[in-house]
Amino acid sequence: MPNRDIRDDAAMCIFTGLDLRSIALLFDVDGTLIDIGPSPFEVDVSDALKESLERLFELTGGAMALVSGRPIRDIDRIFAPLELPAIGGHGAEMRVAAGPPVARIDPLPQELRRNLVAAATPDSGVLFEDKGYSVALHYRAAPRQAERLRRHIAENRAAFPGERTELLLGKAMFEVKRPGIDKGEAVRELMTRRPFAGRTPVFVGDDVTDESVFRVLPELRGKGFAVGRHFANVAGIFASPGEVRQALRQLAANAAAHS
Repeated sequence: MPNRDIRDDAAMCIFTGLDLRSIALLFDVDGTLIDIGPSPFEVDVSDALKESLERLFELTGGAMALVSGRPIRDIDRIFAPLELPAIGGHGAEMRVAAGPPVARIDPLPQELRRNLVAAATPDSGVLFEDKGYSVALHYRAAPRQAERLRRHIAENRAAFPGERTELLLGKAMFEVKRPGIDKGEAVRELMTRRPFAGRTPVFVGDDVTDESVFRVLPELRGKGFAVGRHFANVAGIFASPGEVRQALRQLAANAAAHS
């Protein structure tokens, strides 16, 4: 159910009135476009959502991108057959146009990744994603594992003192990654590339991992919308991914009607 205490009724009006000829649309994925699933591997992406994204991609002249913690290969899998511009791994990789993504950082050592993944034992309820440039440990199904995972991660980071890493906190998730990589820096770079350059970025996100994008929006003269929680200086707040999907359909319809 949408969180009516969080929703800002102005969000739908402002968002659906945007001029697609002058903006770039940037969307987080999990918790923003799609509902959080039982695991990162169990999510639903409807045909209606894909149709909305495809239409908005056309109406913006290609200035639309997905900005996710997921690897781009995973984004492509769940949104197939679409292959949209994307920022993956919280900024570790980027694809602006058709073709393979471009890595922006070096991978973590294989031994460190293997040691971190070892926390996801079959009986623990913990799931892992080895992205190469980072390792994410998900404990949605096992919240009591959080403290054990914190200790496990701290021990393994300490065992590799020569490797610069940092811990990223998400929704029931810990991710060990290279420092200095975040969605905000990647969005700043994306907005220098065609067809994004010269447009006003409009970002929609829901999690603490999206805070870095909200922070850079003012310098880019951009506009931010949150989902399900408050962030500073956003233009509006949607209650749920379902309301975001509704807004996408309405925005596409409004733009088509005035084209």
